[in-house]
Amino acid sequence: MDESHGALAHHFETLKQQREANTLGMWAFLATEVLFFGVLFTLYLVFRSAYPASFEAASDHLSVVRGTINTVVLLTSSLTMALAVNAAEGRKRSMMVLMMGATAILGVIFLGIKASEYYTDYQEHLIPGLNFVWEGSDAAQAQLFFTLYFIMTGFHALHMIIGLAILAVMMIYGWRSGYEADTMPVERFGLYWHFVDLVWIFLFPLFYLI
Repeated sequence: MDESHGALAHHFETLKQQREANTLGMWAFLATEVLFFGVLFTLYLVFRSAYPASFEAASDHLSVVRGTINTVVLLTSSLTMALAVNAAEGRKRSMMVLMMGATAILGVIFLGIKASEYYTDYQEHLIPGLNFVWEGSDAAQAQLFFTLYFIMTGFHALHMIIGLAILAVMMIYGWRSGYEADTMPVERFGLYWHFVDLVWIFLFPLFYLI
């Protein structure tokens, strides 16, 4: 990409240095996110190893169909976000905004399907601390499964909501300026969005399939 574009901040010597620092900052942020979700994944795996039968029985109450659809939706959103980044680098403002819009729509679809799952869980009395009822054996272990499920998928959904809010602002700014001066914000957000999608790629098999 042409480094003649973009404003050089006073504390950087070159645009290349500025870009590398910005990219490093985003990767450092994502590293903290990996640590956060890594702790949750570790907790889940420890308890699943301790109570495999109970977790399997609880997992049977999740909708594999809706989980699969959401996986396809998020993978497609990663593609549209990558196309948005590519369009930004090529100074194609209309295509960039279009692909951002497609990413946002797919994100909303994902959250809508997830909300419908949560509502089904509510109807089936599977929400710990609110209306949890378990007719089978090992109710405590089943409740632990759903506690981890709602915490982990809830935090993932929160990251999606934050991402959609940022994306909406970027779309407005992008339509006005096209990020012609500096495409780094689009590239950094692309990394964030791909990370959120990657987290779901791990959540889906752990809760729905294994």
